[in-house]
Amino acid sequence: MSVRTAAAIAVVAGVVTTLLPFSATAASAAPATDDHAVLRTEMGAPVPSGPLTRGGATESFDLTVKNPTGKAVTYNPWMLVDPTGPSRLQKDDVVFKVEAVDAPATKSSVGQQDGEWQGTFFPAAGGPGGEKGGFDIPANGKMTWKVTIGLGANYPTNDGDFSLSASSYNNSVAPGGADSHTFKVDPQIKTGELKTWFKQVGSGKDGQEQRAYLDLNYQATGDGTFGTALATSLSLSHPGEQEADFRVQALFDGRWQDLKAEDSRYELPQIPKGFGAADGVRTLPLRVSLGNRTKLTKKTTITMEAEVRHASGNSYALKTGSVQFPLVPFAETVPTDTPSTTPSTTPSTAPSTVPPVQPAVATSTGNTHVTTTGTTTTTTAATATGSLATTGAGSSTGLYAGLAAVLVVVGSAAAWLGRRRRGLST
Repeated sequence: MSVRTAAAIAVVAGVVTTLLPFSATAASAAPATDDHAVLRTEMGAPVPSGPLTRGGATESFDLTVKNPTGKAVTYNPWMLVDPTGPSRLQKDDVVFKVEAVDAPATKSSVGQQDGEWQGTFFPAAGGPGGEKGGFDIPANGKMTWKVTIGLGANYPTNDGDFSLSASSYNNSVAPGGADSHTFKVDPQIKTGELKTWFKQVGSGKDGQEQRAYLDLNYQATGDGTFGTALATSLSLSHPGEQEADFRVQALFDGRWQDLKAEDSRYELPQIPKGFGAADGVRTLPLRVSLGNRTKLTKKTTITMEAEVRHASGNSYALKTGSVQFPLVPFAETVPTDTPSTTPSTTPSTAPSTVPPVQPAVATSTGNTHVTTTGTTTTTTAATATGSLATTGAGSSTGLYAGLAAVLVVVGSAAAWLGRRRRGLST
């Protein structure tokens, strides 16, 4: 064997070991090459036979693992449940117990990697992932265990029958060599699914914010209901690295409410426990805008993704969906016609002989200012007033000019009377 070939085999062996969900047993005689996937699993008929009921009697069957090769091979048991229905299983939704028949003393446990129900068992002297986490099936030999299965009292009412397959998490079972059983669940139900989808309602300028309006819809089909509340989180993204400063609101409890981001995800109000087909389509209105701290400078395509999950227990995603829509950055409106602040240097000295002009009807011009506070929008439009000029609510200049004229006349009369009295006295 060349040095290059030996090095390649060593690299492959290292990669296979790294990718195992748990550490393989150090005492194993199984070769670290692809030819160890040779085992075959056989599952006997369950006893007693018949459908399983929630919280009811269990059933047992023999699981035999055979090694048809001339080398010992390590078996790391992996019992996989594949349910029908929209709910994910909790650990105690399926009763699981394993006892040795023709094998070393055994212990068992349940895991939920990637949200799936997964039963494992291992030598009692070791443990999952420990130095003795697997069983060495001897060359041309076999081992047998008794596996007991049942339904927990809280097995979801909207999940039906399930299949159970006997595989291995170290890939030691040959392709097509994993046996399986289908277990019936009583009462039989019509299984359905959870549907979620976005609907774009519209977009437009609301005050100084350009908003996108969307509906997030939920619908359950089939029999039964969800045994937990359903939680939904939103995440938003856009091309580039600029800060977007998203503002996300949902309409619930009769008003638009801001959603706070935690780890870049926005939590929506939960759907209460017991959601099912009888509830029809449940709709949550959403609106999204860009705040005034955004670094985006032009219309940008936003991607929003929703992830629906059980609010408690097994919280791995049930459904995901996304939608894309454009958003325009926050932009403050600037008047196009700025009024002059320089006072006139040519005041009029001649009284006007033009009769009063009726005020012109207010018309909207390019000088429209919009102020938005919360959900209330106030629009103030500039008005066309012809040549009229006013100061404040109404001018008092004419009043003061009239009083001055009267005082001048009174003063002149007083002076004339004074002169006449002096003349009379002499």
